[in-house]
Amino acid sequence: MVNQNTIARNIGFTHEDFAALLDKYDYHFSPGDTVAGTVFSLEPRGALIDIGAKTAAYIPIQEMSINRVDSPEEVLQSNETREFFILTDENEDGQLTLSIRRIEYMRAWERVRQLQAEDATVRSQVFATNRGGALVRIEGLRGFIPGSHISTRTPKEDLVGQELPLKFLEVDEDRNRLVLSHRRALVERKMNRLEVGEVVVGTVRGIKPYGAFIDIGGVSGLLHISEISHDHIDTPHSVFNVNDEVKVMIIDLDAERGRISLSTKQLEPEAGDMVKNRQLVYDKAEEMAAKFREQMMAAQQGQQPEASQPSAASSVTVAPEAISVPDAVETAETTAIEEFPSAEE
Repeated sequence: MVNQNTIARNIGFTHEDFAALLDKYDYHFSPGDTVAGTVFSLEPRGALIDIGAKTAAYIPIQEMSINRVDSPEEVLQSNETREFFILTDENEDGQLTLSIRRIEYMRAWERVRQLQAEDATVRSQVFATNRGGALVRIEGLRGFIPGSHISTRTPKEDLVGQELPLKFLEVDEDRNRLVLSHRRALVERKMNRLEVGEVVVGTVRGIKPYGAFIDIGGVSGLLHISEISHDHIDTPHSVFNVNDEVKVMIIDLDAERGRISLSTKQLEPEAGDMVKNRQLVYDKAEEMAAKFREQMMAAQQGQQPEASQPSAASSVTVAPEAISVPDAVETAETTAIEEFPSAEE
């Protein structure tokens, strides 16, 4: 019978030599590293992974995907080799904890940053709503649509399950904030078919002290109180009611902020006609809009327009406040965004 010492003498390699060799070639693994590993055992709530360490590493089921996973077999297969993220250092048993989810998150944030840089429009299904807005997933990340950036007649609670076109407002990986706008996506699409100086027919959908919101083909434009008439108006309620059909002219298209600014003042043949004779304004709308476009073009070319009969619209001015939504609206948007949950939740 051959004993172990005889074998050791014959091969010239002892157990101590083998242990020293393992120590020599043992790799140092640190949290945050990405390593290749092979699945060699699927467990009910996780999997054991060979990454070349002395002890098999472990990946819990909750770290297997950016999406919900009910069983390891949905993500991993025995003997499969793939990349893993080292999540924690060795425990008391010398075992490392791994993650696939973290790799997917890093790649997802990289992808949404790229999409934002391209000013891309993405589509996503609403999976929940809250007091501040709606929740969607983009590349597996949780995104938030503030209520002020949802442009639809559908009640917010009925949006769950609906797919919406969206534009990026904020992509901040450090703060886990992914904020999107449905309104901007719709406005951009609509803007491709609209021009400044164009007359459109819309419906009054909301009235605020600072102006009326007009639905024009599924997107909302602001008719600021200063752009209703050349005459002073105390409140938009004195001129319009909700659901009124109106003719308005587009005076500004802000694709970056997703805003359309409107005017009826520029369509008045005489000052105060929107208050005294609204139908006359609508009847003469195209004619007055043509004059507006001529004067706008002349102003752009640095020329004076040909002399014309003086009227309320003979001097075209766009009030700065007509182009920017008032502070009340901005504050509402900011409040909604602050309530938005972490993208990793």
